[in-house]
Amino acid sequence: MDAIQKNLLHEVAELDALPVGAYNIRTNGKSSARNTTANIDIESYEDKQGLKITIKPGTKKESLHIPVIISESGLKELVYNDFYIGEDCDVTIIAGCGISNCGGEDSRHDGVHSFYVGKNSRVRYIEKHYGEGTGAGKRLMNPETVAELSEGATMEMETSQIGGIDDTHRITRAKLDKNAALTIHDKILTNGHQNAIAEMRVDMNGDGGSCDIISRGVAKEDSYQEVVLAISGNAACKGHAECDSIIMDRGVILATPQLKATNVDASLIHEAAIGKIAGEQLMKLMTLGLSEKEAEDTIVQGFLR
Repeated sequence: MDAIQKNLLHEVAELDALPVGAYNIRTNGKSSARNTTANIDIESYEDKQGLKITIKPGTKKESLHIPVIISESGLKELVYNDFYIGEDCDVTIIAGCGISNCGGEDSRHDGVHSFYVGKNSRVRYIEKHYGEGTGAGKRLMNPETVAELSEGATMEMETSQIGGIDDTHRITRAKLDKNAALTIHDKILTNGHQNAIAEMRVDMNGDGGSCDIISRGVAKEDSYQEVVLAISGNAACKGHAECDSIIMDRGVILATPQLKATNVDASLIHEAAIGKIAGEQLMKLMTLGLSEKEAEDTIVQGFLR
């Protein structure tokens, strides 16, 4: 890997060397490094771009890294990754995509990640998106995450896009069975003329299911964000959706919470708030010696942490 690719890998997966455990690193449209373990198998599809990942029942305290990095201007790809997670597992999956575009053509990564989580399993999923480069070509990403949680399964998603992506349409769809639980923490930062659309839609189909979606966004300069948080309660379940956003400069934010109950014992709550940085927060930090811009950056970083 060259210096640009190493920096991208660090930004999206916090890797400065090959990780311990199972991994597949995709570089400019091809698998550049792979390792399987006794409990985690990784296979490439022959009829399409992507991976089939199988995690054996009972796998505990193991990790899987599957970052994607693109440093070629004009490269466009669509990748399908399918995760089959057996019963009674406890695993962490680190994904993410980084694009460095210093050329004049658009670079684009579209990915569909489908999770089939077995009974009583726990999955922690971390996905970061990052873009950089001085070229006129855009950095485009359109990730889609699909999750089906079996009875008693738990999934925690930490998804973030903290700068550098010109246009994105992010879709998350999930179905929860009896006593399954899903938590999503999503963070978006846009600036310039960037556009970001994020849709999170959850169907709770089993009694005892729970869902907690928290979305935080900051729109700077002339950027645009659109967030849709939709929960359907089709059983005796509990769901909570929260969208909290900061608008700056000439940014635009559209937040749409959607709740649908088809069961009398479904308990669903939504919250949405859009506001600016409070003047007293800026003044307090500036009295400590920070410039106005440094104070704004500090507040934004804390908000998106």
